[in-house]
Parts: sequence; structure tokens; C-alpha cells
Amino acid sequence: MKTLKKIIGESSMSTIALVGLVITIQTEALGQDPTVVDDKHYTVEFENDQVRVLRISYGPGEESVMHEHPDGVAVFLTDGDTEMKIGDGTTIEDIRKSGEAIWAPAGKHSPKSLGDNKSELILVELKSQPE
Repeated sequence: MKTLKKIIGESSMSTIALVGLVITIQTEALGQDPTVVDDKHYTVEFENDQVRVLRISYGPGEESVMHEHPDGVAVFLTDGDTEMKIGDGTTIEDIRKSGEAIWAPAGKHSPKSLGDNKSELILVELKSQPE
């Protein structure tokens, strides 16, 4: 590291470190958006300053990576049986019926479809409003 400092200088090393930090922060922020990390299952149907509406669709046995959603409302278009690994590492089974609507609190999870049929839902994510 000392040799690199001699070659490019102290201020350049600070710039490189800062750029690396910014890239890391941006990657972590983007890495948890389901439409970025799993566009196979998550499609943006509508978005404005107040909400983002996602269509979520899983085939039998399909699963996603860990991602995050803000507070929202989920409306199930089909019956669904899902295993949810929560951000703290616990796993729960979530069984829903077509037509059911629920409050979906903000959080991280990694879902896996346990059913034999395609499961589909609409998630209306709420965006925070300026005060």
C-alpha cells in the first residue's frame, strides 16, 4: 500500500477510497430492490411520487434472493403457499387465498413458492412523503 501511495500520491488514494465507498453504498442500496436483483419475478406496473405498484409472479418451486420492500398493501390474484426467509434468518410459511388483501410491513425477505401452480399478486409499495 505504501508503494501505491508513492506512485499515485496521498490525495489520489483518498479519492480512490471515496469512490470505492460510494460504489459500495450504491450497490448495497440497489442490491435490495427486488426489481433490480430479481426482474424475473418483479415487474413495475406503475410508479409515481407516492407509490410503486409491483406485479409479483412465481412458478412452482421458484425462489428469489434476499431483498427489501417498504410498507405496502398486497393483493393476492391467485392462491399461494410461500416459504419466507426473513431478514433475521427465521423462516415462516405464508398461505394466502385469491382475493385476499393484507397490510405488508416494511422488511427484508427471500420468498420461495411451495405450491404446484403459478402464484401472482400485486404489491402497492408506499413511498415516504416529505413533511
